[in-house]
Amino acid sequence: MLTPNVTWLDLCLAGIGAYLVKQVLNKNPASYPPGPRGWPLVGNIQDIPQIKPWLTFAEWGKKYGAISHVKVLGQHIIVINSVKSAVDMLDKKGALYSDRPVLPMGGELVGWKHVLGLLPCGDRFRQQRKNIHQIMGNRAVLNVYHPIEETETRRFLKRVFSNPEQLQSHVRLTAGAIILRISHGYEVKENNDPFIDLADRATDQFSLSTAPGAFIVDIVPFLANVPEWFPGAGFKRLAREWRQSTDEMVDVPYKFVKEQMDAGIAPMSFTSSLLEGRTLSAEEDHSVKWSAAALYAGGSDTTVSAIYSFFLAMTLFPDVQKKAQAEIDAVVGPDRLPSFEDRDSLPYIEALAKEVLRWNAVGPTAIPHRVTEDDIHDGYYIPKGSLVIPNIWFMLNDPQTYANPSQFNPERFLDNNGKDPEPEPRTICFGFGRRICPGLHLADASVWISTAMSLAVFDISKVVEKGVEITPEVDPTSGTISAGLARHTLSHPKPFKCSIKPRSAQAVALIQQDANY
Repeated sequence: MLTPNVTWLDLCLAGIGAYLVKQVLNKNPASYPPGPRGWPLVGNIQDIPQIKPWLTFAEWGKKYGAISHVKVLGQHIIVINSVKSAVDMLDKKGALYSDRPVLPMGGELVGWKHVLGLLPCGDRFRQQRKNIHQIMGNRAVLNVYHPIEETETRRFLKRVFSNPEQLQSHVRLTAGAIILRISHGYEVKENNDPFIDLADRATDQFSLSTAPGAFIVDIVPFLANVPEWFPGAGFKRLAREWRQSTDEMVDVPYKFVKEQMDAGIAPMSFTSSLLEGRTLSAEEDHSVKWSAAALYAGGSDTTVSAIYSFFLAMTLFPDVQKKAQAEIDAVVGPDRLPSFEDRDSLPYIEALAKEVLRWNAVGPTAIPHRVTEDDIHDGYYIPKGSLVIPNIWFMLNDPQTYANPSQFNPERFLDNNGKDPEPEPRTICFGFGRRICPGLHLADASVWISTAMSLAVFDISKVVEKGVEITPEVDPTSGTISAGLARHTLSHPKPFKCSIKPRSAQAVALIQQDANY
């Protein structure tokens, strides 16, 4: 309780005074990068967009240059709008720019801090990356998993043929099926699979636990230490319940692999490969378990977004679809489905898969990097603890780099009349530096095989309702940035209607072939 001689106004004025004194006394070695002017104490809290932040960030790039700066409630945030700056900072200075922010609710309390994407720099981070790299670090080592991808994609074709109206759920089930077979050697059930349901529940709760402004503990982190019975600490009970889902998602499939190995019936998988012939310490066991979980948590949702975007693009750009089908017909023929062995012989399909990744930036602002030491970059002061956000969406939609970026045009990646192809999007869309997506080759393979097989057997077009052609809207779901801490949100196309029909009787026969191998 305030004394009669001290009012709230006095305290506010004192706080402002302290802020101004700090501003005078703290002399930075260089100026911050340019950016919108903020207010005392709260900084740029009103400048941070809640909806489609990448668009606002792009405007900052046009106004302030490749690197811009804002400060929100004491947190410095650096936005990068050029590939060169991203490479110079996040790749070439990886030792300084590879940490991650702390997420009090989702990371610390719900337990997602152990997953690779959120791990701080350190031994656990390096070990998990090593685990994933040695099993799927390049295209060549992924060849062993090609039969799984082809088989599950065949099953996807059957699901779409039987019930095309449920395209989005088919894409999600197939992505989960591929990841779980590769990560844990687990073959999903067609309906209500317990592992799929468990993983979906846990990842949904992760999204809720990291929603901007949803939990006061993200704004006042010390509240994480209060007991559940404390007034206003209901988030602690919720976190305990959600942490149980997180632990189950990680532990249950891992236990399944170990039991199968003990019984001598475990199929080859990412997890079994890391466990085979080894006696693991508790730390190594933790690393393998969470590395496998990272594959599902990080891989399935990104693949869902990309493949769903492919169907949207084919609905909107029928000329592209016809060119792709013509190439498949000429190279593969009508008597079999494309396989990974055809990849080098299908340059237009390869370019189309690249354009899927460029046209829909799955992670438009990526997961923020955190700076571990003060840095001077291009003459600008980047203070320790700053969050660095690469605006991947703009890098993939910069008209100075990609002609007519809103157009879905695979030919931009082909040699046309002596004109050089436009820059490779896969060096941008999967992130930068030591935080580049370690499963990028798996995601790339999944998008390619889905694209090739789907175009071989289906015609994808706009739906006609009551004689009116329905044109889907190109409007991805919004990403979000919280007031005090940048959040990563995947971008998905909004649900849309499209017509998916077999191309011919031969296509139907290919779809209905046995999908087992």
